[in-house]
Amino acid sequence: MNIADEIFSIFASRGAGAYFGERVSMIEHALQAAHFARAAGSARQLVVAALLHDIGHLVVPVPDDLADWTEDARHEEVGAAWLARRFPAGVVEPVRLHVPAKRYLCAVDAQYFSQLSPASVTTLKLQGGPMSGPRWRGSKPSATGGMRSR
Repeated sequence: MNIADEIFSIFASRGAGAYFGERVSMIEHALQAAHFARAAGSARQLVVAALLHDIGHLVVPVPDDLADWTEDARHEEVGAAWLARRFPAGVVEPVRLHVPAKRYLCAVDAQYFSQLSPASVTTLKLQGGPMSGPRWRGSKPSATGGMRSR
């Protein structure tokens, strides 16, 4: 089975369900993310990363109802590990970093936080909430995924 067939199979078996209480399915959420990455003129690898950023939710069992979650699923790490066996770092690293990026943006941009859906607010709490502490003040993620000073 090639990579595309494997991904289609995963989305076919688990992707049609509601995205943890959202009004879209997992597939629709993935396609929306890829659409916006492409519309923004992102590189192909980043468009693929956007499409697959939540693959970690699909390759291991997680409760379908967000109310049943008692801890973070660490889907970004699960997804990055799964993808690392199939894709280059240009796809893997954005997937691995999308939760820390969300946590950072919530810490420094109140408008970003205010636009999160109720499900995303719930997962943010499970993921440790907005970043805090002196390490993150005055820094922002760099293009390579590390932190750099503003």
